[in-house]
Amino acid sequence: MEIYKDLSSPATQKFEKLLNSQLSKNKIEEGKVIEGKITKITDKYIFLFIQGLKSEPVIDINEMKIIGMQDKIVEGGVISVLLEKIEDKNGDVIVSAQKAKKIKGWYELEKAYEKNESINGKITSKCKGGVIVEHLETGSLMFCPGSQISDKPLKNIDHLIGIEQKFAIIKLDKIRGNACVSRRQIVSSNKKEDKAKIIEKFKVGDIIKDAIVKGYSSFGCFFEVNNEIDVLVHLQEISYSRVNHPDEVFNIGEKHNLKVISIDTEKLQIGCSIKQLSPDPFEHISNYEIGKKYKVKVVKITDYGCFCELEPGLSTLLHSSEISWTKKNISAKKTFKVGDLIDCVITEIDKEKRRVAISHRLTIENPYTTLENKYPVGSVIDGTVISTNEYAVYVKLADFDIDGFLHANDLSYTGKPEEELKKYKKGNKLKVKILEINKEELKTRVGLKQMQEDPFNWFKDKNINDTITVKVVSSDNKGLVVKPEGSDLQFIIKKSKIAVSASDARPSRFVGGERIDAAIAELNFDKRKVSLSIKLLEELQNKEAVSKFSSPLSGKNLPFSSLSEQLDDKKNKKDTE
Repeated sequence: MEIYKDLSSPATQKFEKLLNSQLSKNKIEEGKVIEGKITKITDKYIFLFIQGLKSEPVIDINEMKIIGMQDKIVEGGVISVLLEKIEDKNGDVIVSAQKAKKIKGWYELEKAYEKNESINGKITSKCKGGVIVEHLETGSLMFCPGSQISDKPLKNIDHLIGIEQKFAIIKLDKIRGNACVSRRQIVSSNKKEDKAKIIEKFKVGDIIKDAIVKGYSSFGCFFEVNNEIDVLVHLQEISYSRVNHPDEVFNIGEKHNLKVISIDTEKLQIGCSIKQLSPDPFEHISNYEIGKKYKVKVVKITDYGCFCELEPGLSTLLHSSEISWTKKNISAKKTFKVGDLIDCVITEIDKEKRRVAISHRLTIENPYTTLENKYPVGSVIDGTVISTNEYAVYVKLADFDIDGFLHANDLSYTGKPEEELKKYKKGNKLKVKILEINKEELKTRVGLKQMQEDPFNWFKDKNINDTITVKVVSSDNKGLVVKPEGSDLQFIIKKSKIAVSASDARPSRFVGGERIDAAIAELNFDKRKVSLSIKLLEELQNKEAVSKFSSPLSGKNLPFSSLSEQLDDKKNKKDTE
């Protein structure tokens, strides 16, 4: 053709323009899925005609068989292919039917995912963690996790393989080309729809006849109604009497009438009651009075007390704190057993909350009152050490089930509390003085040092600045340890309080056993605090001397008191001569 001899000729340019417009019209672009017509079929290849392409694309016939499109291999038939290359280095057009099917399948999956629609598929095989699902419309392969196969555990899924069924798309990863589906959502949704229709038949207040006991747990009993739906009777709705477990009342397969008390359309649950089919025994609470004693029956024992019945169906809680006056952490399991009849006093009736509180200890005389009557504050009583800790000794008071609190500071007037505590062991017998009885808080405080004379009384007739004689016990670089004569108390005179002169403020000047005088620098009876000072004594003595010898009468006796007068006399005498 002459027009190709000169590519710059007007005719060539016109033909090129015409060809490009045709290509543009048919949207021939690499990476697009286009339609191709089968023009020729050989043993190995399929030849296609695609309008707008310069040459015929060729597809390997095995590719069509792999993707399950062998039924499409007929002359004149139309198939979809992905245009990978308009022209490779050899001038050939490269297309792929397999990739086109995958892309079209992904478009279908995306459309279903966006619209939240289910897709048709079948389980083709098992794999690690789940199964492989084939999308029936496109042949795309998807993954279904094991947890998403069914709404309940399945030991065997062979009966589900190869069967057409619906799946919900739960995850799409376009970059990786992965799709994750769920059969469980479809199953649950179908059941939910069926269950919702069944629940519509019931309303609160309905009486269900002959519901069958299907099973039970620690929180209630499950009943099957009309072979359609399971309902729950909560443990508290079984009986007005205390029930520890449903198996105490029901047997599997039994039939009972139920009353519908709640319907949850969102959770698709029906709550029922058996006890509400009978009169409420709490209506009899008006027969009981606060402060009166009654016989109650123990029906259940817990870690925090026990439940008792005033009458069948009328239950109340006896808390552990109301069992004993003296044992705060007493165990109801060690005190009572189910079936016991015990005396209790009603302490509270709350009709609104349907609650009755009782006390067993109120039927027994308060031992703290008895102790106070027999041993008032200030009395001495025998005791036995039952335990100790880092700050106190606990003493069981004789003839009473009461523990006295003996603080470390009340062990001795003179000894260090931490050292005094080490002297007492479990089982030691001792006499203590009662310091306090608190009947409201159920506490008793006792003391040991209070049975002895307070050595601090030695200072009762003393005042600040008084001079006392002390005996040096020991000395070190920090000061002196001294003991007033006639007293068992020891005090420290700090180095800074030994002398006025810094050169004399040396503890080494004194030896053990030496008797010295000191002044009382501080005396606080409330805080039981005393401070001694030799320096203060010196200052007081100096002050007294100055005060004494600076008077006109006494000053004449000082050698320097009339020095100026003597000098004047001597000058006058010299002038006269």
